[in-house]
Amino acid sequence: MALLKILHYPDPRLHTVAQPVERVDDEIRKLAADMAETMYAAPGVGLAATQVDRHIQMILVDVSETHDRLQVFINPQILQADGESVHEEGCLSVPGIYEQVRRAKHIRVRALDLQGQPFELEADGLLAICIQHEIDHLKGKVFVEYLSRLKQERIRHKLRKREREVM
Repeated sequence: MALLKILHYPDPRLHTVAQPVERVDDEIRKLAADMAETMYAAPGVGLAATQVDRHIQMILVDVSETHDRLQVFINPQILQADGESVHEEGCLSVPGIYEQVRRAKHIRVRALDLQGQPFELEADGLLAICIQHEIDHLKGKVFVEYLSRLKQERIRHKLRKREREVM
């Protein structure tokens, strides 16, 4: 397994729309394992292939406190979304930034697992939020884009300043 480089906002590659996975094979399973290692090391609770510059429809989520309930969703689709909740979100691609985002409270999602088998899952709470957040990445959308233009510009400025300080 290997740690992968996570793209940081406002990298334009984060706006690439991911393509469906045509075949779940060993290459996809290896990518999932590398993504899991990367997500846990970051540390994070979700990661989309888009964030590691692989533009295929695959997301990983593990909202357990013990980091032992990894869920992989290949070609995920939200079949149903209802209710509304507002929660503070962060993102491995937007380090150190946390903002309130409005999302569906309950979702039903369909995807393929690592064996290529279809499954459906109902989710609410943090799991529903994470799945929606990661699916947004597959559509080329970063959570800060739900915020006002002023907040987005402040975040970009803050991230650019942080980058300059590191160099």
